[in-house]
Amino acid sequence: MNTIQFHRPQFRRWARKLAPAAILVLTGCFCGIGAGMAAPKVVAVDDAKIIANAKNGKDWPTNGLDYAGTRFSRLKKIDAGNVAKLGLAWSYDLESTRGVEATPIVVNGVMYVTAPWSVVHAIDVRSGKRIWTYDPQTPRTVGSKACCDVVNRGVAVSNGKVYVGSLDARLIAIDAATGRKVWEQDTKTDSARKITITAAPYVVRGKVIVGNGGGEYGVRGYVTAYDAETGDMKWRWFVTPGDPSKPAEDESQTMAAHTWDPSTKYWENGGGGNVWNTMAIDPELNLLYFGTGQPGPWAKAKRSPAGGDSLFTSSIVALNLDTGKYVWHYQENPRDTSDYDSVMDLILTDIKIGNSTRKVILHAPKNGIFYVLDRTNGKFISAKNFVNQTWAFGFDPNGRPIETREGTPADTPFEAVPGPFGGHNWQSMSFSPLTGLAYIPAHNVPLVLGTEDDWKGQDTAGPMSPMSGIGWNLGMLANSKPPTGKAFGRLIAWDPVKQKEAWGVDQGAPWNGGTLATAGNLVFQGTADAHFRAFDAKTGKQLWESPVGSGVIAAPVTYMVDGKQYVSIAVGWGGVYGLAARHSDFQTRGTVYTFALGGKASMPAFEPYKLGPLIAGVKYDPKDVPAGTALYVRNCVFCHGVPGVDKGGNIQNLGYVDKDLIQNLDQVLFNEGFAAEGMPDYKGKLTAGDVEKLKAFIQGVPDSIRPK
Repeated sequence: MNTIQFHRPQFRRWARKLAPAAILVLTGCFCGIGAGMAAPKVVAVDDAKIIANAKNGKDWPTNGLDYAGTRFSRLKKIDAGNVAKLGLAWSYDLESTRGVEATPIVVNGVMYVTAPWSVVHAIDVRSGKRIWTYDPQTPRTVGSKACCDVVNRGVAVSNGKVYVGSLDARLIAIDAATGRKVWEQDTKTDSARKITITAAPYVVRGKVIVGNGGGEYGVRGYVTAYDAETGDMKWRWFVTPGDPSKPAEDESQTMAAHTWDPSTKYWENGGGGNVWNTMAIDPELNLLYFGTGQPGPWAKAKRSPAGGDSLFTSSIVALNLDTGKYVWHYQENPRDTSDYDSVMDLILTDIKIGNSTRKVILHAPKNGIFYVLDRTNGKFISAKNFVNQTWAFGFDPNGRPIETREGTPADTPFEAVPGPFGGHNWQSMSFSPLTGLAYIPAHNVPLVLGTEDDWKGQDTAGPMSPMSGIGWNLGMLANSKPPTGKAFGRLIAWDPVKQKEAWGVDQGAPWNGGTLATAGNLVFQGTADAHFRAFDAKTGKQLWESPVGSGVIAAPVTYMVDGKQYVSIAVGWGGVYGLAARHSDFQTRGTVYTFALGGKASMPAFEPYKLGPLIAGVKYDPKDVPAGTALYVRNCVFCHGVPGVDKGGNIQNLGYVDKDLIQNLDQVLFNEGFAAEGMPDYKGKLTAGDVEKLKAFIQGVPDSIRPK
């Protein structure tokens, strides 16, 4: 039971939801130039313009603002002295109810931003009016193939085209002026695998570069470069080795194969290592950098019992920008067993360490360690935890971690600190060369992990394997005993030279948005409690805030149009944590908010989150609850949470829906009643008896917690 939003009564949702604009998005790829709007004047964006723009910050032409991924703007018309005068200039409805993770791209007064399901919107930033939209018509059945919401992190622009990756793993080039498709390429290497794209592409030297997702589903990670004009593939590099009975793709794959145990037929389980987030580029060194995802399956005892580091998972990798050939790597978590992806933002900068200035990479991945590496060769410089962690004692002189759990029996459950949600997830970090500080949206969500004895290989998970009913391939169990840690969220300003916190702001809840640093001595961030805030970059003092009607997970941007500086943020609660949990009382649709000094526009109406009464009256046999528990864990829990215990995120908790919906659960599971919203089809996967057991769990848990 995945990726749906329930409405009451059960079958009266379409008339309310299908406003004319939404009908266009659902029924046609190209929605056309907005009424009364002229096609925008398209300014050619190329490598030179991206490099030059980093020096003035006028536009926001690529995901991290610059190739170095700093998310630091040189603009300073809005500064610590006047930021309190910010007001809303305009807002724009993205017509979505799922997670919004996109960084808007802004060039010559036009914003290109993506909504859920990879729908692209072009907006006139002077007025906030729509220019065009493009819907790639991603089949909604793909929703169950995306572990972490139907999200998209944005587009790339170059020479009159806009590039977007669709959730079903197509790379699409769109005419920037008209919104019409120019070409598309299916990036999947294996149509039988659940391969996705949620990351923003990158364009450099005439190539569009993009990674893929699917590590939880038994997918092999890879990065591909395509010709920006024609869509022809130029090169591809695989993160993990393939079938050893076939020739290796290159020398790096031969090297990687020595670090995997072939007795498990790791290639059949995919291997993971997926590159599902941002990249960084150093044109002078001719290097492309990216982080890689966790190995698959998660459990090292099942993945590679004879040992080995499972290269190149949980690593930073550098490739030759022109050829895609391997240059160097640094593995942050050899033999990872806690879902410690390393795909979080890489920031390239030059800092003075000792008596010399070093070309470095700054990285704060899931594992809670802040790394400083030499970006010319990948050599380790320093590392220190920015949040509490229990997985490493420290590092040897070469930067290899000394792990605390290396000798722990595989079948012993442990509380991962940080947990699989990470000490820092995909939400963007920024770095200011003026303060010398990196600004990290840090958090923790407690979770206990343990190896699953029943796991024997792809699609062989046992009865309590999380989400295995829709293809998750972890080899691990979650929360077989209650965690003891506390959830938190914190904005941390980190000094990478001293490797210590300069200041921090406690935010209470986890899963806050990415950060933006500016030359106006400001740090901007949206929060899980539905606010957008500005802080003094040197001290952390809060200087301004505005409500935004929904929890924020994406990062803001700033840019200049007609001599006026704007700050924009795309808002919409969701992502893997936001599917089932929330920290505000609103469920306002996805919206782009744009602020300027003296802005006088009115905020759109904020929609309250409607939490119904605790479900009651569904008939069930109490003896079916244990079996229903296992079925629910296998098919429902990460999307709907625990009935009546969790309060729901952008998908409603089943403990608070109409009893008629659960009483007629077979109609939902077998009749595709919510297929348009991403609900999987369970025909042939569940039986009528399974449905009765699920109903027992969904009603039984609320009955057990109902106040007497």
